Amino acid sequence: MQRQVKQLVSGIQTHDGAGVSLTRIIGQPALPRLDPFLMLDEFGSDQPQDYLAGFPPHPHRGFQTVTYMLAGKMAHADSVGNKGLIETGGVQWMNAGRGIIHEEMPQQTEGLLRGFQLWVNLPAAEKMSAPGYQDLAADKITEITVQPGIKARILAGRVFGAQGPVSTQAVSPLFVDIHAAQDAELTIPVDVGHNAFIYPYEGQIQITDTAVLKGQLAVLSDGEEVNIQVRAGARFILATGRPLNEPVVQYGPFVMNTHEEIQQAIRDYQSGRLA
Repeated sequence: MQRQVKQLVSGIQTHDGAGVSLTRIIGQPALPRLDPFLMLDEFGSDQPQDYLAGFPPHPHRGFQTVTYMLAGKMAHADSVGNKGLIETGGVQWMNAGRGIIHEEMPQQTEGLLRGFQLWVNLPAAEKMSAPGYQDLAADKITEITVQPGIKARILAGRVFGAQGPVSTQAVSPLFVDIHAAQDAELTIPVDVGHNAFIYPYEGQIQITDTAVLKGQLAVLSDGEEVNIQVRAGARFILATGRPLNEPVVQYGPFVMNTHEEIQQAIRDYQSGRLA
């Protein structure tokens, strides 16, 4: 059964961190969440005032954050002593688990900074897991030619007979970035029962009879594959994940299952017990 487009969503312009300009696609009124995905932001500007302030230290608990850099450099550090640099084509997949205080700051004063941040929920049984993350440079991402003119960068999950390097299995995620150098028809297999979205960040694509333009997110119906007509120059991300079907109580950077757990997270943060 082929997946269809059941909802098209355009992002809204907003600011986060210390004033970084971005587009919020998931986590806004038109699409508050897409279980297990809690938020998707696209940031991108060649104007330093839009990104220089970065994301100073802030807490997380109960979910995972994914930072995928399309262009530029972003340094990160956390409360347990980890430090690193995410550069063009690289990804950081962080498990906040029971708690971590994290910062992400641009390491450039001019030029283009562009990328995505995706928040992925954790099941109740793993919300208090130990924090940790994978930092993967561009040359560690699985990159394959799917067919002539179509390149896939597989960050997480398995598709087209290849495995992405991200090891998390909490929601069995698939996260792939497709680049088209020519017009083509592409069929991507996906797990039945997993929620899925496609987001073109360059050019346009067509899923069955629905055109999906740059900056539009397509929420997909269920099925075992998605058939896409891609135009030369199109680039898009596809993400799928196993829905948790659990209560979600969110207070800013804390995502738990009950209000009591949120109150505990706030107390832990205020008392310095959050990592």
